[in-house]
Amino acid sequence: MKPFIMMLAYNAERTLAKTFEAIPDKLKPYVVVGDDASQDRTSEVARELGIRVIRHEQNLNYGGNLKKLFRVFLEEGHTIAVEVHADYQYEPALIDLMCEYIDRGYYDMIQGNRIRTRQEALGGGMPLYRWLGNRTLTLFENLWFGTVFGEWHSGMRAYGRNVIATVPFETYSDTHSFASDIMMDAVASGFRVAEVPCPVRYEKDSSSVNVPNLFRYT
Repeated sequence: MKPFIMMLAYNAERTLAKTFEAIPDKLKPYVVVGDDASQDRTSEVARELGIRVIRHEQNLNYGGNLKKLFRVFLEEGHTIAVEVHADYQYEPALIDLMCEYIDRGYYDMIQGNRIRTRQEALGGGMPLYRWLGNRTLTLFENLWFGTVFGEWHSGMRAYGRNVIATVPFETYSDTHSFASDIMMDAVASGFRVAEVPCPVRYEKDSSSVNVPNLFRYT
């Protein structure tokens, strides 16, 4: 296994260190921070922790950040790409388990599911409007693709190299719809996609998509 742990960051100086510390020790050497033109000390904090930084000189947005990191992943010959956000919203301690599912050949793509139950999601601080938006979009996507995923818009995922090398990720939007685009193509292409329950915490330093962008999947 040659993992590539992509820590997506934008103005994450206050949460980057605790996100990094929560990552299993055996995976820490493989972490790369994708700094999306932060205006704070995100890159400096990462370097002080000994983390490799790929900094974008202009803001590429969520999807654009991932595209650039995917290119590096492919160019350097890694076998598993993991997406985790530097705002400590998703639980980073689970990514070694996600990698193992792929490394052992059980699945091609694994995502963390924040919506195991409504009580857990709202109890973790997820705003009601976000929960309703997630439920609505996921219902339509499950009906369209004949799946039963708990959600389609997770921000913590692990991808086998075969997925990244196959899906046309360069054609996806640079917005948050990237998350749904890659999920749709992975399912439509017949890749084995699964999910694991993932506790989340919505704190004042956590990132959040505004209401219009919750429904912007074009």
